[in-house]
Formats: sequence, structure tokens, C-alpha cells
Amino acid sequence: MKKKLLLLMAAVVLLLAACGDSSSDSESEIDTIVLADAGWDSIKVHNSIAQRIIEEGYDYNTDVTSGSTAATVQGLRDGDINVYTEVWTDNIKELYEESIESGDIEQLSVNFDDNVQGLYVPSYVIEGDPDRGIEPLAPDLETVEDLKKYPEVFQDPEDPSKGRLINAPSGWAVEQAINEKFETYGLGETFNNFGPGSDAAIIADLASAYEAGEGWVGYYWSPTAITAKYDLTLLKEDPYDEEQWNEDKSTEFPPNDVVIAVHKDFPEQAPGVTEFLKNYETSSALTEEALNYMEENGASPEEAAEWWMKEHEDIWSSWVPEDVATAVQESLQ
Repeated sequence: MKKKLLLLMAAVVLLLAACGDSSSDSESEIDTIVLADAGWDSIKVHNSIAQRIIEEGYDYNTDVTSGSTAATVQGLRDGDINVYTEVWTDNIKELYEESIESGDIEQLSVNFDDNVQGLYVPSYVIEGDPDRGIEPLAPDLETVEDLKKYPEVFQDPEDPSKGRLINAPSGWAVEQAINEKFETYGLGETFNNFGPGSDAAIIADLASAYEAGEGWVGYYWSPTAITAKYDLTLLKEDPYDEEQWNEDKSTEFPPNDVVIAVHKDFPEQAPGVTEFLKNYETSSALTEEALNYMEENGASPEEAAEWWMKEHEDIWSSWVPEDVATAVQESLQ
């Protein structure tokens, strides 16, 4: 009787162990890879390039979750999002470092690191444009702090007594940095700090002012189709200094490694795709090519990604094994 009881207990233990193994296996399985879309065009293009390779080369489904920077990074930490193709690490320095140190996310590669951002004006504001008959509107404008001397050049249509500075959209990580700069440089005396609803709203406002040859100042960054299309000047600030930046944001934006990061479980869930993403590397110039194509052709990010992949087969095919490259190439025919 005792022997039968021992055998029965052993069988139960084995059954429980098997169930445990099954649960573990199911947790490591993944059918759909979810990418983050924080709202700007370049991340949409890089998502589309990655999705094409993941779907056609690795036979996974993909999906995209859209939201603010904070929301999408949190989604990555929680595992609701698997892949983030453009994490601007210094824009969210504390959050990013905390996420890495906690082990919630893992950095796989640097997508590009030759980027700039800050407050721009059309170059004709400073230099004029003889071809368009535009005289310099603020010939002595060099720095962000100089702006407060020229509110009339950047007149706020809703409050003509002040100039208007276009901030980043609400929810973007850089919005707070611009708010602090606005206070540090004392711009509130002569300017209003305007929050646009979206990146598209910034572009529309800049395009309207540029075509009319009027003053415009606001936040933007490179690589983008806009900084490639228009002749813009980045207003000067002190060179980046970490202590000074942390104190009052009165320097250039910190240099940004724009990285590809994944949720901590992803390397085990999709090892082949992980290896591909470890090899994913572009540049601002390469990214702007796709963005220019979007702008000039009214193309979607997916269409721009397909065009870019046809133009740069030598680049993306080096990121993946030969059989994966062949499958993706066939889908591009």
C-alpha cells in the first residue's frame, strides 16, 4: 500500500512539473510583435521597415501601439509593447536609465546618433532671401535668448502684443525641456509659449509662415523631411553641459543616441528577430531620404519604407541572414 502511495505521489509531482513546463513554454511564445509609435514620422518609417522584414522574413504578425512617449515607454516596460525602434535616450534620460537598470527593457542597437534638436527659425529671418525679395527680419538674432528682443518678428496672431514660440506637442518628452528654457531665458516677458496639438500642426504652421516669408520660431529636430526641405537655422545655446542642463536647461540639447530597445522577455520570445534588430543601424541622412520621399510624393510611411528598402537593399540585407533577405526581396518585387 505504501509503495502504491509513493508511486501515486511521484506521478502527481511529474504531472505538476509538466504543467509548469507547459506554462513556461506558452509564456515564451509570441505570435504578434507589437511596435511603439510615439507620433513622429521617422519612427513610423523605421517601424515600417522593421515590420516588412519581420513579417516577410521571419513570418510573424506585427502591430503598432500609438501614444505619448511616456505611455509607450511604459508599455514597453510592461511588455504590452515588444519593440521600440526610436528611443531618444537623453530626452527621457532618467526614465530610460531606470528602465534599463531595473531590467525591464534591453537596448539592442543604436539606430542613429547624428541628430540635432532645438529652436529653429527660417534662415531668411536672419539673412534675408534676395531671390524672394525678403529683407532680414532680425539680422542680429543668434541665440535663443536673443529672441526676447524680437517679439514683433514672431507676432502671436491671438495676442499681437507678444511673439509666439511653438513648443513640442503635449506629451512629448521635450515639451518640459522647452518650458524650462522659456523660463530660464526670460522669454515670457515678450513671448507666449504655444503648445501645438501635434507634429502635423507644427509642420503646417511652419510651412504657412515659410511660404509667406514671415517670422517663425519653434521646436524641431533632425532628421526630418522638414529640416531637409526648408532652409532653417538652429538658434545657438551654450554647449551641452550636464550639470548646467540639469539645473535650468540653458544649454544645447544633450547628444542623443537614438536606440532600438525591446522588452526584457523579447530576446527569448523571438531570438531571430532580436539578432536582426541588433544589426539595425542607419543615420540621419539615410532616415531623411525616406522622409523626403514621403514629403515630395505625399507617401505614407509604409510606402516610403518600401521605396527606401528598394534603394538601399545592400544596407538592410546585411542585417539579416541570406534566406531572410531573399524572402523580403521577393516581397518587394
